[in-house]
Formats: sequence, C-alpha cells, structure tokens
Amino acid sequence: MLDAFSALSRGTRLVYTPGLRRYVFLPILANLVVYAAMLSYVLTHFGGWLDGWMAMVPGWLDWLSWLIWPLFVLSLGLIVFFSFTLVTQLIAAPFYGLLAEKVEREVTGRPPLDDRGLARTAIDALGRELVKLGYILPRMLLLFVIGWIPVINLIAPVLWLLFSAWMMAVTYLDYPMDNNKVPFADMRRRLAARRWPTLTYGGWVMLITWVPLANLFLLPGAVAGAVLMWEDHYRALTPDIAPARR
Repeated sequence: MLDAFSALSRGTRLVYTPGLRRYVFLPILANLVVYAAMLSYVLTHFGGWLDGWMAMVPGWLDWLSWLIWPLFVLSLGLIVFFSFTLVTQLIAAPFYGLLAEKVEREVTGRPPLDDRGLARTAIDALGRELVKLGYILPRMLLLFVIGWIPVINLIAPVLWLLFSAWMMAVTYLDYPMDNNKVPFADMRRRLAARRWPTLTYGGWVMLITWVPLANLFLLPGAVAGAVLMWEDHYRALTPDIAPARR
C-alpha cells in the first residue's frame, strides 16, 4: 500500500504538472499574506508570552528550568503553529477542495461523487471547515489548559505533537472525503481505523508546515497526497468500520 511519504512526494509532483498547477497559485498567494502577517505578530509578542509562562513556574521547580524553558518554547511554537494552520486552512479551503476534485479526476479518470463548481465548492468547504473547527478547538483548549498546569505541563509538548499530526490528517484527508460525500463522523472513523497511515501522513504534513516559506508551495502537494491516500487506504472502508470517536 502507498505510504504517507510516497503519497506526499507524488502529490507534490502532480500538482505542478501543466493540467493542475493553475489551481495552486491562489491558495499560495492567500497563505503568503497570512504567513507574513502572523510571523510579524509572533515575533513581536513571543518574548512576552514566554516570560509570562516562565513566571508561573513554582520556585521549587527552579532546578528544572533548563528543561522547562525549552518545553515551554516548544509548546508556544506548537500553539502558534495551530493558530496559523487554522487561519490559513479557513482561507484556502475553497481552493483546496477544488484542487482535490481536479486531482481525483486526473488520478482516477473519474470525478468524485460530488462534482461541484468553484462557487459551490467554496460554500461547502467553508461549512466543512466550521465543522472541523468545532471538533479541533475544544481539544486545543484542553491542551492549552494542560500546558499551564505545573508538572503536568511537562507532557504537554508530546500531547501537542500527537494532536498536531492527527489534526493535519483530519484537515487534509477530509478534502477528498468531503468531495465523495463522506460525513465528518464517518471520516473520523475511517481515519481511526487506519491509525498508523493517518498519523504518519499527518506527521509528514506537520513537518512540511514547519518549513518556512517552502511550506506555502508544498502544502498543495499535501492536498494531492490526501487524494492518493484516500484512494489507497480509506475509500474501501465501510461507514461502520469503527465506532465514532468524540
């Protein structure tokens, strides 16, 4: 079966072929604007956030400051990563939904079950993004709270990393599934039933998003890679393959 890295590399090559590359320029431009704005904001405020967080460390843990400081930096970086990802995905979702549709037609020779134009794709994609936000944000809030609890917050970076990979999988693998009329709850069941491919794919996409500037050009490949993963790992699964996870 196709592994996550192969899907991403093939998908990236695919979206820059003559028939598909015209669908990637608008999301790249939109993400570039958001990237510049958020980077400027983070560089301005990051030091203050870190100082405030370190001030909450109890005195009896001062001897662990050499470990706590980098863990806090990692946690803050992951929070910024989540915020950037959510904003850019909300903006780029209509374009990515259309790109996933075109990639599926190119790869399989057939259109997805829900073959839509740009206007309907944009409206439906925004609605689906709101559903994703309703799923992701409460879990982000819980992890954020954990990050402020002394001692327990030492495991927060690990939890953020795992959830980051899962969130990336949910975000990108949902594009081909939405185009094929897979309900959101069913999509989550399918991802859980193929947990290893799901987490490895999400992990690779997460690494891509951390590559400054280059990520703007690689993320459309993640959309195409999601289509390849859908065809190879998830399409054949039945809706009752696993219980829904809340």
